[in-house]
Amino acid sequence: MNQDYLDPKYAEGMPKMADNTFALEFLLRIKTGIRYYAVSLTETASPELRKAFYRQMEQAIDLHGEVTELMLKKGWIYPRDIGKQIELDIKSADMAIAIGNMELFPADTDRLGTFATPDK
Repeated sequence: MNQDYLDPKYAEGMPKMADNTFALEFLLRIKTGIRYYAVSLTETASPELRKAFYRQMEQAIDLHGEVTELMLKKGWIYPRDIGKQIELDIKSADMAIAIGNMELFPADTDRLGTFATPDK
């Protein structure tokens, strides 16, 4: 009998892993935004627009610092300890492989009789 991994009872530990993943993705998006602001600063001729880009880039840099501190505090990244970071990365890769190998959908997708059906 296959487990129904869509059943919430099999989701133990998933919220913590999801938070870690969302925070890392957010951090990467912030970094991308900072790069775009830097490029935009060099491409614009308007002093007002340059000031706006600079101000937004500074805010993005501050946000990057806040998210990084949160991730450090939670133990989601170890930039100063390569051994721990590699260990965490291997654990994350193993989890991704395990999720990829799950049979998330039953082989028999016949739902006849599961839902109320009108008389024919």
